[in-house]
Amino acid sequence: MSYRVLGTNHTSFTVSSLDRAIGFFRDCLGFQVLNRAPRDPAIVSRITGVEGADMEIAFLRGPGCTIELIEYKAPAARGRVEARPCDAGFAHMAFDVDDVDAAIAAAKTHAVEPIAPPVPINDGPNKGRRVAYLRDPDGVTIEFIEIPGAKQ
Repeated sequence: MSYRVLGTNHTSFTVSSLDRAIGFFRDCLGFQVLNRAPRDPAIVSRITGVEGADMEIAFLRGPGCTIELIEYKAPAARGRVEARPCDAGFAHMAFDVDDVDAAIAAAKTHAVEPIAPPVPINDGPNKGRRVAYLRDPDGVTIEFIEIPGAKQ
């Protein structure tokens, strides 16, 4: 191979409301807002291939990761992805938590709802843990994985 992957820079989600999404990641998950600003539409259009793209971006840092949240202001003809976990291209982000029930309760105050109650895992790398998928109003899916004995 003629190059090396040096690390993960960020994970990105396109959202309908930057204020709402920032509120969830900051106030519920404890992420720190690093930067929030519009971007040059000409450059964004060249990078994304979306003609007339106009956006505002926020970067947030949390435990072990950086999140980029993007709200497009244009073009006017924007769609919405409604992928199910079984659909190719579906993505989610998983966070280890010390109390999955408390994490779900906190997420609900930000309109991030569980898809189903927490499920105990019987095998694989998460054996002995409880997990839950949650989805926000834009379809952004978060998984909480409860680490037994982590609660202090």
